Amino acid sequence: MVGINTIKKRVIRLTRRYKTNNPFRIAELKNILILFEPLGNTLGYHNSYKRSKFIHINENLEEIERQMVCAHELGHAILHPKANTPFLRANTYFSTDRIEREANEFAAELLLPDYLFHENHDKTINEIAASYDIPRELIAFKRL
Repeated sequence: MVGINTIKKRVIRLTRRYKTNNPFRIAELKNILILFEPLGNTLGYHNSYKRSKFIHINENLEEIERQMVCAHELGHAILHPKANTPFLRANTYFSTDRIEREANEFAAELLLPDYLFHENHDKTINEIAASYDIPRELIAFKRL
């Protein structure tokens, strides 16, 4: 099990190293191939084959959803590198499964970095998330 403080520290190290919090750019820099595919009701999933890592994203998602799914699956690739994750299905943001919760926490820390709250101290977390096009579902996983 990976604690939230460990997740936050890993995200901070990752964003400092790659100088971005864009999950697509980080995946690219880590040589994780992103594939857009027709996945039906599945939002996305992560898997590994031999020494290669892949993030599969439903091609029918809006850009905001693609970013969230990519951040979530990047969390799996980093936090659970040896596990081929179960499919992320619609509304699994509220999953009680440990690895899904950890990937959601990773995505929340990546897409809602602490500095946004320091720079926008007069706004609520909902207002900050809305102004940066962050899905509301992630708010529940953000730890300040």
